[in-house]
Amino acid sequence: MKHDVRLAAACLALLLIAGCTGQTIHRKDGSSSARSFSMKDLAKGDVDNVVEIHQQEMLASLRTLTLKLYRRNPAEWRKSGHASAEDATAALFKPLSHWHLSPQRSLKWENALLDAWRADYAGDRVKSLMGGLLTMHMAAFDHRTEFYLLTEIDAQKLYNAARNTEAVMWKLATTRNATGEPVLLSNGIDPNGVPNLSFEREFGKLIGIGDTLARIIEDKSNRAIRFGVVNAATMIFLPI
Repeated sequence: MKHDVRLAAACLALLLIAGCTGQTIHRKDGSSSARSFSMKDLAKGDVDNVVEIHQQEMLASLRTLTLKLYRRNPAEWRKSGHASAEDATAALFKPLSHWHLSPQRSLKWENALLDAWRADYAGDRVKSLMGGLLTMHMAAFDHRTEFYLLTEIDAQKLYNAARNTEAVMWKLATTRNATGEPVLLSNGIDPNGVPNLSFEREFGKLIGIGDTLARIIEDKSNRAIRFGVVNAATMIFLPI
């Protein structure tokens, strides 16, 4: 009898937890924040869920930036042999489904971020740039995509990744080729003379998410962040 009561109580608790996932956000693009309950969720604390949500938002921003860059620079996705900007973006982010086994995890992100600006670089500059940013940000999460009660995240890595991203944003906005044209088109002016700052806004969102999460982890771990900056001109990045 006692066993039946305990079993019923456990089932009720699971139903209540699963019910909490029903309050979802429906965004204007049609996407939803809905996430089904998993038994693995029982091993997660509140901060672990916060980390996962922040990581998902950061990856979404990186994907958005990649697609926007490919659309503004179609010659780059053609270099990689893709049929469209959408196909090139999907290919870059496909390794996330098996990140722990993907060669992308071992990419030297510092070199990739620098290669994108080399005058003699003949490859896909968007792939190099955004692939470098993707690997760098995943490294800041110790290449994890799930977080549990005993998982340790380093706030310093998250902070450093945000500063490195600031340097990349500056480089994207200012670097010109030998003829004075942007190496990669990003922000611009529409035919009516109105500035299009959508890249700047998306980068700002990405950086803000990283800084907020770094502050949350700093508070949880009681380990103070050492503040630093990246000299954007030299592109010597903070370590991850």
